[in-house]
Amino acid sequence: MSRVLRPQRLLDQAVADAARLVAPSGIGLDSPGVRARMVSRLRRGGGFDEVVLSAMDRVPRHRFVDSALAPQAYEDTALPIGHGQTISKPSVVARMLSLLRQGQQARHLGHLGRVLEIGTGCGYQAALLACLATDVTSVERIQALHEGAKLKLQSLRSELSWRRSPVLWHADGQGVPVWGGPFDSIVSAAGGEEIPQAWLQLLAPGGRLVAPTQHGGSGQLLTIVDHEVIAGRSEWRRTTQEGVLFVPLKSGVI
Repeated sequence: MSRVLRPQRLLDQAVADAARLVAPSGIGLDSPGVRARMVSRLRRGGGFDEVVLSAMDRVPRHRFVDSALAPQAYEDTALPIGHGQTISKPSVVARMLSLLRQGQQARHLGHLGRVLEIGTGCGYQAALLACLATDVTSVERIQALHEGAKLKLQSLRSELSWRRSPVLWHADGQGVPVWGGPFDSIVSAAGGEEIPQAWLQLLAPGGRLVAPTQHGGSGQLLTIVDHEVIAGRSEWRRTTQEGVLFVPLKSGVI
């Protein structure tokens, strides 16, 4: 029989989770050289935006995972963050953010503009987005993850000198949005059968959306949606990229 946690219990759980994220001393994870080596490996692989790689060189990924997993933080691997969720592997994060920066509006602005992230998770990608955009709104359906990400991002605010800290919402990312728009860039960390219509309506003209979607027997593929205006009419042009593996997109809040 499952138990329903009270709000204070959820907050206490999030605080306890965040406390475990302090990296163990003596393994050198605070050294800029550790992140630099990760970025060098990504750069050698090719195909990533240099501004994205610069942000990844700044943001300490080990601060977003459990201390027991911290030694693996700069390997190109996904790691569990609890509640059946994961922090995506660095190469996938770099790929998605690089694709966002290739959108028409992002190229025009020179940055990602106003960003909506679906699936805050541990907060790592939100931290990167805050280095690449003017405003970041991030939505998470699991309250314990939402609270934990809020604590981690607050602890990094002064260290990373963002233009503006990410605004986090505990909400259903699939439902009718209550956090406003339009957004120049939208990125999702979970994949469904279709891209919700609500997301398309939030995408500004010239904006770009990047999300994993299910493609039958092919599994999940990265999908790009560009909001184009042709002869005064809005059109949403879709293209697909390589295969990926993300947690499923779910509705409701817990």
